[in-house]
Amino acid sequence: MSSGSDRATVLLVDDEEEVADVYALRLQTAYDTRVAYGGEDALETIDVDVDVVLLDRRMPDLSGDEVLAKIREKGYDCRVIMLTAVDPGLDILEMGFDDYLCKPVEKEDLVSAIDQQLKIQEHDEQLSEYFEVTSKLALLESELPPQELEDNDQLARLRDRADELEAEMSDLLDEFDSLEEAFQNIGRHPG
Repeated sequence: MSSGSDRATVLLVDDEEEVADVYALRLQTAYDTRVAYGGEDALETIDVDVDVVLLDRRMPDLSGDEVLAKIREKGYDCRVIMLTAVDPGLDILEMGFDDYLCKPVEKEDLVSAIDQQLKIQEHDEQLSEYFEVTSKLALLESELPPQELEDNDQLARLRDRADELEAEMSDLLDEFDSLEEAFQNIGRHPG
């Protein structure tokens, strides 16, 4: 959590000012919120106090994908949730985000996703990697046609890694049954 505050700091990044402002308004009672109206603005606004970034992918000055890469490159210890209207594809396999939500997202789902990332942030990298891998698998398995899922070496390796991580962390995951259930119940697609 950000220094000097017991509330988490959430940075909303969207080039559509109205969209960013609406999400910030929805979240300001639960979190300290900041808003950046584009990729360059996000990189100027982010600092070590930011706990979670809600990041749009399609922005004209600097894409969300590029912003994400720079956040990771600079070593910020924050969770990144892609909050976007861009439908996911296999390109997300190499991206270092922590969750992916398709707009529009209901307030309850957004708060659940943020709270989940804050809980994950408190635990080790192994648990974080497990949720990143399983999030990508769940998203791709629900969005891609079956023919793209079959005989895909990258997806097979991702499934194997998920199984490996789950076996290594079975005791820790027992403590997170309610968190995993909440994760699966988050609406990731427009309703």
